[in-house]
Amino acid sequence: MVGDITEMPTDAIVNAANSRLAHGGGVAAAICEKAGPSVQQESDLWVAARGAVPTGSCAITSAGKLPARYVIHAVGPRMGDGEEGAKIKLATLSSLEMAEKHNLLSIAFPAISTGIFGCPMDLCADVMLSTVLDYIQKETRLERIVFCLYDRKAYGVFEQKMTEYLKT
Repeated sequence: MVGDITEMPTDAIVNAANSRLAHGGGVAAAICEKAGPSVQQESDLWVAARGAVPTGSCAITSAGKLPARYVIHAVGPRMGDGEEGAKIKLATLSSLEMAEKHNLLSIAFPAISTGIFGCPMDLCADVMLSTVLDYIQKETRLERIVFCLYDRKAYGVFEQKMTEYLKT
């Protein structure tokens, strides 16, 4: 869907985060602005206690004033770091697993690493969709997985990739 991920009434929304969980721009800034200071405060505590979150991994905090209950902060790759597809896959998979660990039933994803990190939208769509489609083939508690994309162009890329997957 095209929309504002901060308005999603899912159990969790995914934030495309950096490894320090410093939520200063993009989706992260929008989340913190609408959620209130608790998300950044919890993120700071996470990093202080456990260290930086490695690329491909995630952390979880409450969602403050958002409709969602949790924010899963997935650290995707920066374009040019190498193995971007594999790292987007890991970030997607670790988010799904974090949702399972917390007994969540629904999750909403943005297009991880396509903003300031510069990964191509088509790579992101291909990897994230294939990861989710593979994941739901096994037993899962998740009943609803949403891709909440910020504009029609991003939606079009995801829609095209999903159509290709459904044909195979």
